[in-house]
Amino acid sequence: MQNLILMKVLLNFKNKLVTQAFYNFIKNIEEFIPCTVEEKGCEDPEIILTDFYSLNSEIFSRYPKSKVVLVDTGIELNLLLKTLIQYKIAGIIAPYTDLNLFKKALKVINDGQIWLDNKYLKRLIYNFENLNIKKFPITPKEKEIISLVCKGLSNKEIADKLNISERTVKAHLNRIFRKFNIQSRTQLIRIFLGTDHT
Repeated sequence: MQNLILMKVLLNFKNKLVTQAFYNFIKNIEEFIPCTVEEKGCEDPEIILTDFYSLNSEIFSRYPKSKVVLVDTGIELNLLLKTLIQYKIAGIIAPYTDLNLFKKALKVINDGQIWLDNKYLKRLIYNFENLNIKKFPITPKEKEIISLVCKGLSNKEIADKLNISERTVKAHLNRIFRKFNIQSRTQLIRIFLGTDHT
């Protein structure tokens, strides 16, 4: 019989009722152990579960190795997607997620992948398709790279995913930046998510 590897899930919610609800919910999932900041033994959690109102940069500096997961509590979608990129969120849990899907999401995130419901993915793609293509003529490869940048992948991760060199990724990004007249990935993400109206 294999030893079960337990994963700590730190609950970071300002709302105590939400914290208690998730605590009771997660303690019934055999692979995961819920804990709170006040509890001893909650150092270095694998996953931090939080919401938009409880999110702050201190979480990332205090737990640099933990994967932060955002619970959608009805925030405007573009704001949620902007938060996903700005804070390097590992995933968003939709409000209609059932227990089985929730367990799957935590496992996928713990394995180093990003978890996004189809609703969020469709919105990302919709925003992307609605860019003014005449103003920003981009190639299919550039489109692919922009999409991966917006998912939070590094140049090396993009290179591995597309089977190209890191140097080629940098060259593509430099061309993209020139076309969009920008200097950073953050500006590119803002354009892509429809949050930059300048």
